[in-house]
Amino acid sequence: MLAPSSPRKFAIFSVIASLALIALAVTFFVTYRAKTPMPDVSFTNLKGEKISSQSLRGKVLMVNFWATSCTTCVAEMPKMVETYNKYHKQGLEFVAVAMSYDPPNYVLNYAETRKLPFHVALDLQGKLAKSFGDVKLTPTTYVIDKQGNILKRYIGEPSFSELHTLLEQALAT
Repeated sequence: MLAPSSPRKFAIFSVIASLALIALAVTFFVTYRAKTPMPDVSFTNLKGEKISSQSLRGKVLMVNFWATSCTTCVAEMPKMVETYNKYHKQGLEFVAVAMSYDPPNYVLNYAETRKLPFHVALDLQGKLAKSFGDVKLTPTTYVIDKQGNILKRYIGEPSFSELHTLLEQALAT
C-alpha cells in the first residue's frame, strides 16, 4: 500500500487532476467560445432588390447555397419551403443563394415554377459563397441568430427535426 506522501501517489493524483482541468477547460471553451458573425454581405434577389445582412438583424435567418443541377438541393427544397412557411410569421427569413455556375434562367424558372416564397439570390461572381467560408458543396445551409451570429452550418440535407428545434430555440430568444 502507498503512503499518503509517496511520490507515486502524488504523480497519479497530479495526472488525474491535470486531466480534470483539461476536460473542464475544453467544456468551458466549447460552451463559451466566441460566436462567429455572419459575413457583412448584400444579397440581390431575382427582382433586383438588394438585401443587406444588416437589414436582416433582429430576425433568425437561413442562408441556403444551392443549385438547380444539385439533386439533393432540389429534393430538399420542398422541405425548406415548409420550414420557411412554418416559421416565417415568427421572424424567420430565408435566402436561397444560387451558386455562380447555375445559369440564371434555370434559377428563375425553378423559383417561378415552384413558387418559392422566400428570397432567391444569384451569386454570379461567387462572392457570397467566398464570404461564407468558400462554399463549394451544395446544399450548404447556415442558420443565423437575431444578433447576426452563425449558429450552425449544415453541409448536405439537414435533419429537419433537428433544424426545427434549433429554429424554435433561436426564435424564442
